[in-house]
Amino acid sequence: MTSSEVQARPSEARTRLLNTATRVFYAEGIHAVGVDRIIAEAKVTRATFYRHFPGKETLVVSYLHGVHEMDRSGVEAILAANPSAADALLAIAGSIAQQIQSPGFRGCAFLNAAAEFPDAEHPVRKEIAAYRQWFANTLTTLMAQVAEDTSDAAARHFIMLRDGAMAAGCLFDPALVTETFLRGIEGLVRIHGQRRQAGS
Repeated sequence: MTSSEVQARPSEARTRLLNTATRVFYAEGIHAVGVDRIIAEAKVTRATFYRHFPGKETLVVSYLHGVHEMDRSGVEAILAANPSAADALLAIAGSIAQQIQSPGFRGCAFLNAAAEFPDAEHPVRKEIAAYRQWFANTLTTLMAQVAEDTSDAAARHFIMLRDGAMAAGCLFDPALVTETFLRGIEGLVRIHGQRRQAGS
């Protein structure tokens, strides 16, 4: 193994810290969990924590960035498996439905974090904005392949349905929420495609 490969691989301690933060921040909230708790559960020293993260804010941004990368990888796999834009959109919706019905679901990590960090200029909010911009761009590109003229509006509609389902999924019956969500996305994609046919 080369020295560059060693440097590129994250340390075991950093991975443990991030995994611990991801679990407890999502389950209990960011402000409710202190650095001491994360250090104790990750089984590292305080010096090790601060060697990897200058403070809690950096850890929170890294946590959200990790969730972003995980979602991006999932969407990229969906795009690779679904050459049809319409099928890809439905598959993305299906993946969201699976998340909502998974054990321990507590809503969208980014919407939860936004509620805890109201300042739009805060680094945490900027990480949230980067995630949502990527998701919006991805959906707009797919919607444009279905029907270009209304792709922006259709992508925003998808995001609103997704946000609503994410919020409702941890408050009401997740099976009912996902059924309603998927029906809404199927109707959105169908109507969006019909507009293209009408204009051709």
